[in-house]
Amino acid sequence: MRALRFTLPVFFAFSMYTGSSPAPAQRAAGPRMQMPGGVAISPDGTTVAYTIGGREGATLHVMGVANPDPGKDQIIAPNGATNCSNTSPVWSPDSTTLAFSSTCTSKDEKPGQEQIFLWSKASGTVRQLTHVTGLFKQSAWSPDGKTIAFLFVENATRSAGALDAMKPWAGVIGEDNLEIQGVYGVDVASGGGGWVVPATPKMYTFEFAWAPDSKHVAFIGAKAPGENNWWVANLYVADTPHHSESASKDTFGERSVSTDRYGFRVLFDPNASMTSLHGLQIAVPRWSPDGKHIAFIGGLMSDQGSTGGDVWVVDAKGGEPVDVTPGIHGTPCYESWISDHSISFVEDRRGHTLLSAININDKAIVPGAPLDLGEVTVGGGPIKDAISVSDRVGITKDRVAAFVMQGPAKAAEIYSVTGASASRQLTHLNDGAKLTAHIESIEWENEGFHVQGWLTYPTNYDSHKKYPMIVTVHGGPSASAFPRGAGQWADLGYFEFQPNPRGSFGQGEEFTAANRKDFGYGDFRDILAGVDAVEKKVSVDDKRLGLTGWSYGGFMTMFGVTQTHRFRAAVAGAGLSDWLSYYGENSIDQWMIPFFGASVYDDPAVYAKSSAINYIKNVTTPTLVIVGDRDGECPAPQSFEFWHALRDRGVKTQLVVYPNEGHGFRDPKHIADRNEREVKWFAENMPESK
Repeated sequence: MRALRFTLPVFFAFSMYTGSSPAPAQRAAGPRMQMPGGVAISPDGTTVAYTIGGREGATLHVMGVANPDPGKDQIIAPNGATNCSNTSPVWSPDSTTLAFSSTCTSKDEKPGQEQIFLWSKASGTVRQLTHVTGLFKQSAWSPDGKTIAFLFVENATRSAGALDAMKPWAGVIGEDNLEIQGVYGVDVASGGGGWVVPATPKMYTFEFAWAPDSKHVAFIGAKAPGENNWWVANLYVADTPHHSESASKDTFGERSVSTDRYGFRVLFDPNASMTSLHGLQIAVPRWSPDGKHIAFIGGLMSDQGSTGGDVWVVDAKGGEPVDVTPGIHGTPCYESWISDHSISFVEDRRGHTLLSAININDKAIVPGAPLDLGEVTVGGGPIKDAISVSDRVGITKDRVAAFVMQGPAKAAEIYSVTGASASRQLTHLNDGAKLTAHIESIEWENEGFHVQGWLTYPTNYDSHKKYPMIVTVHGGPSASAFPRGAGQWADLGYFEFQPNPRGSFGQGEEFTAANRKDFGYGDFRDILAGVDAVEKKVSVDDKRLGLTGWSYGGFMTMFGVTQTHRFRAAVAGAGLSDWLSYYGENSIDQWMIPFFGASVYDDPAVYAKSSAINYIKNVTTPTLVIVGDRDGECPAPQSFEFWHALRDRGVKTQLVVYPNEGHGFRDPKHIADRNEREVKWFAENMPESK
């Protein structure tokens, strides 16, 4: 966000789908840091596949677990191609075949179009399996090894997520030109394909999981558009094409299959639930080994992919789910069954990552758990906070886990654990790199809450000198900060403080929900109390404090400068200045109801209470405002409104709008320009006292 020992048998019972949270950037002296990812351990535990590099030029490596030798890694690529990218490895259930995504396709296919390839461990040969057009992700083998299914947007013109740049507004809004994601399956033997869960305006699929018998899939879905409706998605179960009672002739050899040939049923609707999950979000569906139950993460979440809540279990035939982790001190982010009655999960707790397990019958933590991994992140694939584990079916004492592990004092490497032995480093990609930033966790009390955050020290810190400090507020608000971009501010002589105030993940659902109907008040007071705690610990120049953040952090920056004059400069990225107008402008309005309790049309006062624009006369802080012109999550008019008001009031301000950028910037030139402007703004407006 730690030399570790994994000594608990429960850890090796994790049967998780490979995944990770976004990797924190690390600053190092010496050779350039290499970032491994895409970790996949073979089910028999003998071989690990992983990638190095980004999607535009990643290489795929395979190495043995028993005697790893990074110098003898086998690099996998179709026909030995080196000018393309190979990512997202997934092993077949029998450990003989590795499926992966590659842009190393023939010239007669669309340039840059990824396809799935299969590598044979026995022969070393590679063959192309798919010939699709569109965007796909999260490939998964069926347990019987006959089919590979994946989330698929056919003929996609853009990534369909809320972070990506929205299409220019034209046509019938919300109905025309939708990018719809379904589940597509490909027969491994023939290469023929067809829809498992069709992509239609009535059904957009966000996540899915195979049933143990390969006859069904569970999936999280809602009507299109997908970027808006994940917050009101249901849990469904669908028959797979080969097993649909209404599809006697179904084969994956048929390229196109009509929607009405597939039956799926609602297993759980949060909006109709009488539990504490009413109106909240669900993610990461996983079947029990006996196929009788489905587990998922449920809770108050502000973004798809930023998963957190409690672990819930529902009968595979339907009914109300049961919270099996009520009152837990942290935030479960990913879960997997280890037996018919026990579930393992990865937990975010006050900056630490824990591995735990619970018995669903008595809701008791399995003896020996949780295992505290310390101040690190683990992962390596498409799902947040997941790890890759061998022998997915059943529990064995020699289960092998593989994952990327990194932390403030640990460069990213791949590790494995076998049985109850200590963790073992498999790769040595960054042995020559020395992490330069000193980062530590800091905790404080405020208004009955115990709060945690991260403090990055200036490079070559001297306690006899005073240093300026940048306070960086994370997005969400349902998320948690782990040191990211560590070293940028440190190298320039700043402290950086990244708090996790109420509303964040990491301290249970009550803490996450503590800022509902109170945006910018209690959570901002937590941040100010954290600044006080930092200043008692280290030599910060209180007259040179800066405030910044993106998304919810951008809102907190805009709102924060209306509440205090303590900050001498601010940078608001993709922020929100007026919750009332925002409700009608953004592409993701469904997320707001759980936090505000009602729509803006039913309770405008609760939205007005947290709108920075209503307190604009209080602002004196010079504020730089940054946004992408096609941001659907926090539309540019919100930044225009704030900037316009500051300019009208005579407050120093500047607005920078980046073309063709969404909520998450993609263009490296824009990212570099944004960073340069932020550095310059703080330097100019927080000069050292003479």
